Amino acid sequence: MADYQSGGAETPGGAASRFEVLFEDNHLLGIVKPVNIPVQEDATGDADLLSLLKEDVKERYNKPGNVFMGLVHRLDRPVGGAMIFAKTSKAASRLSDSVRTHSFRKVYLTVVHGVPRQSKGRLVNTLLKDPKSNTVQIVRKGTPGGKEAILDYTVLGTAEGCSLLRIDLLTGRSHQIRVQLAGIGCPLYGDQKYGATVNKPGQQIALWSAVVGFPHPVSKQEIELVSLPPQTHPWNLWPRHLQEQAVR
Repeated sequence: MADYQSGGAETPGGAASRFEVLFEDNHLLGIVKPVNIPVQEDATGDADLLSLLKEDVKERYNKPGNVFMGLVHRLDRPVGGAMIFAKTSKAASRLSDSVRTHSFRKVYLTVVHGVPRQSKGRLVNTLLKDPKSNTVQIVRKGTPGGKEAILDYTVLGTAEGCSLLRIDLLTGRSHQIRVQLAGIGCPLYGDQKYGATVNKPGQQIALWSAVVGFPHPVSKQEIELVSLPPQTHPWNLWPRHLQEQAVR
């Protein structure tokens, strides 16, 4: 398996990117998504990551015409961390197959209010999304439109009434981590949507895409992109080496 972290990017040449590149070749582009940027165009009309990446690649390699950039997975607008994009339609199709066959691995770090009752656990819920309000709720199994959501969590440490968790995401439902952890009484730090009663307006949500792992769509080599959250509050309540060990 090949690991790629900040400062260790593999690139096929070209000028420096405006983004933090974790991995790049002729087929893929792995970056650290900045917080508070939508992944794709939404109703706000704000600049979106997909369009910005197309512009970035076009400028760096002086490409004529349109640039292909395939979206394989998503992160909520306020969430940052490792993401992989496809630079060809073949790569996009094969990565999408990896997602469907569960050979696409996603690990997150998050800070929540409170302490889960168990130090390790699996959460299995049925989630239902309301597109009008862009909110998700836990519903009974069998509810029309509901989708099964599964994640594993591990408590890494506690401090100041909060807990640092590693999340292994087994399904990729909208707002899944935020809703499921709020459902056990541990809303995410800074989550204004599912933890409004315990968070202050303006706080940044403490959810970070730490690891994205998958077989390379062409070489089949196992690729692992690693990104750690910024050392700001509340992340800095725990030592950096603890976070590094947690995603290994």
